[in-house]
Formats: sequence, structure tokens, C-alpha cells
Amino acid sequence: MLKGTGVSDGCGIGTAVVIEEKELDYSSVVYTTAEEEKARLNAAVNTFCERTERIGEELKKSAGEKEAEIMQGHIEMVHDPFMISQMQEQIDSGAVAEAAVETVCNQFIAMFEGLEDELTRQRVSDICDIRDDLLRILLGIHSVDLGSVPAGSILIAHDFTPSMTGKIRKENVQAIVAEVGGITSHSAILARAMGIPAVLSVPDAVKDIQNGDLLIVDGFTGKILSDPDEKTIREYQIRQRQWEQEKDSLKKFCHLPTRTSNGVAKAVYGNIGKPEDVQAVVLNGGEGIGLFRTEFLFMDRTAEPSEEEQFEAYATVVKAMNGKEVMIRTLDIGGDKNIPYLEMGKEDNPFLGHRAIRYCLDHQELFCRQIRAILRASAYGNVKIMLPLVTMAQEITKARQLIEACTKELREEGKTVREVPVGIMVETPAAAIISDELAHLADFFSIGTNDLTGYVMAADRGNQAVAELYDIMQPPVLRAIEMTIRNARKAGIPVGMCGEGAADPRLIPRLLEWGLDEFSVSASSILRTRKIISEHKAPEIHAIL
Repeated sequence: MLKGTGVSDGCGIGTAVVIEEKELDYSSVVYTTAEEEKARLNAAVNTFCERTERIGEELKKSAGEKEAEIMQGHIEMVHDPFMISQMQEQIDSGAVAEAAVETVCNQFIAMFEGLEDELTRQRVSDICDIRDDLLRILLGIHSVDLGSVPAGSILIAHDFTPSMTGKIRKENVQAIVAEVGGITSHSAILARAMGIPAVLSVPDAVKDIQNGDLLIVDGFTGKILSDPDEKTIREYQIRQRQWEQEKDSLKKFCHLPTRTSNGVAKAVYGNIGKPEDVQAVVLNGGEGIGLFRTEFLFMDRTAEPSEEEQFEAYATVVKAMNGKEVMIRTLDIGGDKNIPYLEMGKEDNPFLGHRAIRYCLDHQELFCRQIRAILRASAYGNVKIMLPLVTMAQEITKARQLIEACTKELREEGKTVREVPVGIMVETPAAAIISDELAHLADFFSIGTNDLTGYVMAADRGNQAVAELYDIMQPPVLRAIEMTIRNARKAGIPVGMCGEGAADPRLIPRLLEWGLDEFSVSASSILRTRKIISEHKAPEIHAIL
């Protein structure tokens, strides 16, 4: 049995198709003239863009508009004037077009790999994809046609780049397995969008799995079973049918209000990172946006987004939600989310360092540009501002003063600004311990269980050696959550949860018992969370929505 990271739910049973690409060797290519090499490079770039455009059109049909934008991003990246000029400079120095492509792309790869943020590091896969596609075009090598694999195939590769994944015909593919990639990689995003079970980060998968092997791929647990017996196959066939039945049964919850089995009103919201993510929340019947992670607007770029750009992004989401609540979290950077152009500086322990609300309050111009954009977007709907990583009352007070100053300033400019509630993320032990005090300064609480669990248990979520400790069901974490909910209710303010725990079947019954008002989860978990809530009772005195 092999083990990796399950990144797309479901079980696949089928025959292994191992994808091994030809070596991209250009050692025999002879330099002609700079003009001819540049012409070869330009021709390759044009061919790349044409092919990528076609793949994007196919992706729109198989995975959706949002996923097709990944391919458009590749086209924009390869058209980057800086990248092209760097390649041309390499050619002027005597490099063949192939060497110019590889050298410059590798420089970008090294730059992204050196960053601490996991999402930014995942862009390495995109640059590798562009590099290898350009090299294949220059060398006249045809890549493996994933669109022609037979029905019942399980695809095995070192990596599934977006261009590879975009060629997959999902009706023929039972699952995909790769040696690299994580939950946030584009291959994982595309697999989930197409509904294909996927397991990534499987060491030596290409070497250990042979063409024609009968495999079972468990996207829930990350397990890969080779040459399973009839009993195991039957068990997983039953699991497959149950999974399909479960997905079908959830559809009826799409546009139902969220209520417990005894009729107490609750709400299931969606978490998003980019404006385009809002459509998935709407399609799954989300009753609001419980967490808009605005830091993603600041990533994968060389300069801070302007107030106008941020306003457009926030207003897009607010308009799409059509009057439903949109909780916009202010910039949450630091820790594993480093943004190079903000020059935050290296820290020995960035998770306990100058991050999130601490950084924003010390960089008030940056903070106020974001606040102004959020306040302007409030003219189009129901907006709330949420402050991350609060540990003391002074942070709320100082932030409120700046928000009030921005409100006054905008109104003096003649802009429409609504009264916007200001709440906090309770994601530190400090905030939980003094939640009775903070509840009188905040308009609402949202419990961020991902960080809260790590900080309470002093355990890194990515460290398998302490995985048993990093568990939301640990008693100290449960006590912190219960205390926070209790203190919010005493103060009469709404309290929600926007961490992974909000969708955890083990925790939901307790959250209902304690009186949690709002559960904010990933778009794909909205219906299942609503269903679980509908199966449990809640004390009627807890209903304050």
C-alpha cells in the first residue's frame, strides 16, 4: 500500500496508466544567430498561447469558468515583458532558445521556492509547466495525450500540471495520483472541480506502480491499494455508490434554510479567498460569506493592490451575495503567508511575530487603504469587517478609531458608506481567555479553529509527529471554544466559526449545544454541514439569528 495526501474526495477503481515524459534534452541544438533564435522563441510562445487557449476552452466545459482562468494565467505569465526580455538577453549572450527558456524559468522557480508561503510556492508548478511546454514545442516533442486514455484509467505521474489536467476527459479517468502537490495546488483544485478522486505527494509513485496494475485510490484517506482482492474491491465499490448517493441526497439542502431538527434557525456561510470563489458559495446555497481571506488579493504580484482594485474585488462579492452578510477579514499576513514586496523581514518564529492585525496597525496607510475599499463596498450590501489574530482589547480600540476616521473621511468626500459592524477572529488563547472583555468591544466573534487549535496545543498542523495533538477535539481546545461562545452569548453578540471545525461532524453537535449561530465552511462543505445541523437538536434559547 502507498500513502499520500487525499486532495479530492471519492474512490477510484481502475487500471494504472503511468505517464513518463520524454527527457527534454537540447544539448545537440546548435546556436545560429540571435535573430533566428529569437524568432524560434517567439514562434514557440505563439504556439504555446494557441494551445493553452484551446485547453482553457476545454476546461470551461469539464471543470468550469474559474478553473479555466488558470490557463489564462499561464498565457499572461508567458507574455510578461520582463520574462520575455530576460530570455532575449540570454539569447543575445549566445544561448539557444531552449537554454534561454530553461534559465529564465528556473530563476523564477528559485525565487518562488524561496518564499515561506505555501500558496505562493505552489506557483512553482505553473512555471515548470510553462517551461516544459515551451521546451517541448522548441524540440518538436509531443506530450502525452491524456484525452485519449481508455475508460477506467487511473493516471500516475510525477506531477499533474494545469495543462495536463486540462486535457483529461473525466468520464475516462477514475482517479489521479502524483508524486508532488498539495491541497492548494492547481492539480488538486482542478481534480476537485472535475469530481475526480486524487491523491498527491505519493513518494516514488511512478517507480512503484506499473502500467496495467489494478489500483484502488482512496481520495478520502490518501491510500493507494495495489492488486486488491475481490472482497476489497467490493467494499470500495459499495463506498463509491454510497459517496454518489450522498452527493445526490445533499442537493435537496441547496436552497433550504439552515435549521436544527427541532426548528432552531442557524446559518451556513462560505469561506472564500478570491472574488470568483463567491459563485461556488452561491451555487451551493451559502447564506452569506463568513470569511473573505483578503490576503489572496495581495499575493502573486509585485506591488500592493490599489484601493480602487480592492474596492472592485470587495464590491463584486457583496453584489453577488445580494444583501446577505459578507464578512471581510482584514489583511492576515505573516506566519506562512509572506508577501515579499511588503518587506516584513525575517523572523525566527513568524507565527508568533509581527503579523496580521499587529502588522496592519503598525502600517496604518496600508491598513486604511484596505478599510476605505471595504467601507466603499458596503454601499452595495451587508458588509462586516473582521480583525485577525486579536490578543488584547487595545487592538480592537485602535482599529475602530482608524475605521471611524476612514468612514468620516469618505463621507466628507461624498461617498456612500453604511455603518459597518466590526468583529474579531478568536484564534489565540489570549482572545479566548479574555473573550468576556472583548465581547463588549466587538460586534461579533468568529472562531478560527485552525490557528486556535495550533496555538492552544502548541502543535504545528503540518508536522505529522504531533498530528495527534493537532486535533480540535482535544479537551483544551473544546474548552476554549465553549468559553468563547458562552461569553459572546452573555454579551448578546453573534458568534460564528470559520475554521475547519465548522464542518467537522464530531464537533457540530457540541457547537449546537453551546449555541453557535453561524458555521462558515468551504463551498464544497456547505450542503453536508447543513444536513448534519438538520439532524441534531439545539436549545431553543440559543436561537438569536
